[in-house]
Amino acid sequence: MSNAATIVGWAHSPFGKLPDLDLESLITGVVRDALAHAEIGAADVDFMTVGVFNNGLSPQGFEAGLASLADPLLRFTPSLHVENACATGTAAIYSAADFIESGRGRIALAIGAEKMTAVHASELPRILLSGCYRKEEENPLGFAGIFGAIAQAYFDKYGDRSEELAMIAAKNHANAVCNPFAHVRKDLGYEFCNQVSNQNPLVAGPLRRTDCSMVSDGAAAVVLADGVTAATLRRAIRFRARTQVNDFLPLSRRDPTAFEGARQAWSRAMAQAGVDLKHLSLVETHDCFTIAELIEYEAMGLVPPGQGGRAIREGLTAKDGQLPVNVSGGLKARGHPLGATGVSQHVMAAMQLMGEAGQMQVNNANLAGVFNMGGAAVANYVSILERSR
Repeated sequence: MSNAATIVGWAHSPFGKLPDLDLESLITGVVRDALAHAEIGAADVDFMTVGVFNNGLSPQGFEAGLASLADPLLRFTPSLHVENACATGTAAIYSAADFIESGRGRIALAIGAEKMTAVHASELPRILLSGCYRKEEENPLGFAGIFGAIAQAYFDKYGDRSEELAMIAAKNHANAVCNPFAHVRKDLGYEFCNQVSNQNPLVAGPLRRTDCSMVSDGAAAVVLADGVTAATLRRAIRFRARTQVNDFLPLSRRDPTAFEGARQAWSRAMAQAGVDLKHLSLVETHDCFTIAELIEYEAMGLVPPGQGGRAIREGLTAKDGQLPVNVSGGLKARGHPLGATGVSQHVMAAMQLMGEAGQMQVNNANLAGVFNMGGAAVANYVSILERSR
């Protein structure tokens, strides 16, 4: 399809505590770098989407207005702010892709960014809970409390899986050692992740600190072009499929341990792409907490419900396993700046497919899956990506 949206370039800032970078500098930095990477001039950009969650993380709103500050030639380029909780980044990419595939333009820029560390830690739970159903789910521990309850419900149903959660954390931290953008590039090891200690205390329910993603600053961007334009450029990663499935916002109206919306998104994406899970070379999945990654093994169909622990115990999701999952370190170790996460996941997958992932590289990577979710599996996005040039 000549107007099929194709990723032709990208950029990624370091993730972590970045005191010298505000939201504006994070956004403008990746805009410049992504355009340079795609070898596209700012004057050729027809549309921009800017994904930022914010909701009190930064005093600067109207983030769509910041992107044009990267280059004077972007001054009159349409720009739109997109927000969909922790799936904000993928929502920005899909909005940009929709613009291209509608035939309204040839080149679009999707940006995801978040500045999280500038607010006091005591304020974060209140701000982040705006991504849940507050009428029922107010929790003094924020999203850690919500996912702690999900973990406990899963344990009550299927048995204690604390060891398997520690294995997931250890895997992702080991993988992040090879990721130059990661928030934490340290192999913590299984024993540390599994042991409750002063350095690794219980945070919420059965979840320890090592089961929880970190508070991070960061940004990422992708340049998308139509098929005709992409054919003239150095890099081209096409979407074999892209799907979005929403579920009820209140956890009380569904089984919180099942991630049924995620299962639907994966099933529809596989059907759209005409492939099975066995055809994928790797998956970047949304491990905001280790229990999320474990349940997502089941939602993607790697193992049956209740057997997510088997996937990590048998090494199925290791870098050299049947289906490498989060070879970038995932949200757990790469970091989770909310608006940037979905874009980051697509960048990590694109790097793999182009053979440009450095020490993270998976051998013979030709088809990648990306799963990004907003809230507790409320907004569920699945992309199936492959190299087309």
